[in-house]
Amino acid sequence: MPEARPLDPAGQRPSWDPRFKPCIPTVSTAGATAHHSLRGLFAQADDLAALDCASPGETVAVIEYLLAICFASGTCPSSDEDWRAWILDHRSLAPAAKWLADQPEESWDLFHPTEPLAQNSQLAPDLRESGTGTAQLVIEHAGDYNQHFDQHHLELDNPLPAADAFRATLTQHVYAPYGRARMSGQRLGAKVTNLAAGRLTGRIRVIALGQTLGETLRLNLYPPDGPGEPLNTSWTTAGFERRTFKEKPKPRVPRSSADLHSSLGRSVLLRPARGPHGQAMVDRVLIGAGEVLEPDPARHLQDAVYSETTNGMSKPLWPSPSRALWQQAHALYSAVRDDRTGMYARLRSLLPYGRTGPRATYQLWAVGLLANKTLPVIWTHGAYPYAPGMEAHLYRASRRGSDIAEYIARILKNAAIVAAETAFPAVRAADEAGQVARLDARYAFWPAAEDPFHELLDEVIDRGLDDDDPVSAPLVAYALELMNTARAQLLQRLDALPFSDRNHRARARAVRLFEAAMSGERAPAELRGEIALD
Repeated sequence: MPEARPLDPAGQRPSWDPRFKPCIPTVSTAGATAHHSLRGLFAQADDLAALDCASPGETVAVIEYLLAICFASGTCPSSDEDWRAWILDHRSLAPAAKWLADQPEESWDLFHPTEPLAQNSQLAPDLRESGTGTAQLVIEHAGDYNQHFDQHHLELDNPLPAADAFRATLTQHVYAPYGRARMSGQRLGAKVTNLAAGRLTGRIRVIALGQTLGETLRLNLYPPDGPGEPLNTSWTTAGFERRTFKEKPKPRVPRSSADLHSSLGRSVLLRPARGPHGQAMVDRVLIGAGEVLEPDPARHLQDAVYSETTNGMSKPLWPSPSRALWQQAHALYSAVRDDRTGMYARLRSLLPYGRTGPRATYQLWAVGLLANKTLPVIWTHGAYPYAPGMEAHLYRASRRGSDIAEYIARILKNAAIVAAETAFPAVRAADEAGQVARLDARYAFWPAAEDPFHELLDEVIDRGLDDDDPVSAPLVAYALELMNTARAQLLQRLDALPFSDRNHRARARAVRLFEAAMSGERAPAELRGEIALD
């Protein structure tokens, strides 16, 4: 890529116009991809199937921003009853487009000299001194903000298109992990270097997905937390009292729903550059501390699904490095079944209207960022079908499905231990775990179990409410499939043992243990071809 040309370092206006309004990639209901302005996106929301962003986290961040615009413009339901009317009547989001058209042009300029969109212009002097390449901006690229030990990677000249940089900035505001900023803090204050975790970092965010982008936004809107207030369009926007960086910030309660969904969790500044074909690019960035929120769980975490930690504390469901997200799907259905208020209660309230086709009406899309302290590792996400009125059936299917998979995985581990003890009786204690791991089929079993789990939920949805028991038969078929898969993977691991009498005994003992456990009294009923009475 030809080198992008930055603004004059002396601050003089360049020979080209760096103004840029954000545009969002989308997929239409016909499958065509295109970029839309924010205004055009709201005007055509029901002709668009979904956003077409670079990562699950970026998609969530853009949806958050679109919700903020809806709240700021008053394009939202006034009550839970009104919300149901919004869903059933397919209320238009065009008022949000009109509101955007009435806003000052400079409010939406990504490169405004004093109020750049979603940024903090106070970082300008530090950007000239401490700015890095664009890798720092993209969570998937930035690592722990240090990259390699010599920090060379952050200095690579790799300009980003302005539209990509805008979406990456939104993602930073909500998902960036804690850590230290790459700046001295001598000018703004030392606390600008203390990066707090974003408000969605460390928890699973659940988005209700509809058939169109418009329906998705309507599903996730809610009666606002007080009258509409201005968006956080910029750190220096008039009417907002911001924290300083001289002392430790005191977390603040969001002032409104618009404030919550557009809050600036980072101080970010982007340097514009002209691309090889005259397009707007970003070639240098700087990231410092932003605002720290103290949300009210009942008002501001309506999508949160609570689970207990090992020490008995209840907290919003979190990304786990050892437990796949689909194994927690029953928690989502439990929330729809039991919650008295909030998003899940509203979804349950759609029961009287049923569904009109064989497919799931909606999807519960769960997204989280798995991180190792300050180091982002991977996005974890999954979509789980929901049809009004079937929350109890889906809870039972997902709960039993998860239990069956966990039981089989536990038996695979036990079989590996027995095989290793027989095949390697004299193994040193330090080598024992490695020998067991060689024979442990769980590492292949868990990824293979995910697709059958999703097929189980789809089967339950397809059978629908007309079936007196849409869960039991699919569960038995699911259990049989997982058992056959686990058996094949166990035998494949055991076949790796060299031929000998001792290894033959190891294989036989492991297989006997597995087969006995699959048909034993302690096994889930479905593994014996029976229906569980729960």
